Amino acid sequence: MELVLQRSPSVHGFTLGALLIEGVHECWTCEDEVREVPGVPVEQWKVPGKTAIPSGRYRVIIDFSKRFSRLLPLLLCVPGFGGIRIHPGNDADDTDGCILPGSIRLSTGVAQSRLAFEALFRKIQAGIQGAGEVWIEVRNPCEVVS
Repeated sequence: MELVLQRSPSVHGFTLGALLIEGVHECWTCEDEVREVPGVPVEQWKVPGKTAIPSGRYRVIIDFSKRFSRLLPLLLCVPGFGGIRIHPGNDADDTDGCILPGSIRLSTGVAQSRLAFEALFRKIQAGIQGAGEVWIEVRNPCEVVS
């Protein structure tokens, strides 16, 4: 199963986006600010706890999160980051690089996150059980060239 996270430009320290499953809109997302500088090592642009993960394609598994005391999706092999999960939350204060799903897109983040998360989680579980693998492609907003 293929997920695509298309980010909008970051504003006020956070990033909103749209998450698609197999090309169909699933939910909105909220992340930390995109600080990525293409071609520059992560450690040179990352601000711990305030930076979105680099764009790229990552395998998604489900495992137990000690922090949240439950099963959650985990993105594997994210350069310069560890423990990147998809979990409920509403704004940049609720994420340390993780992806927060929401049913409603707000100017400050997302709302109805638990509802959106549970629907997404069931689909990720089914994707892993059916196809065996789930992948997410994280895309940064296109830059306007003048």
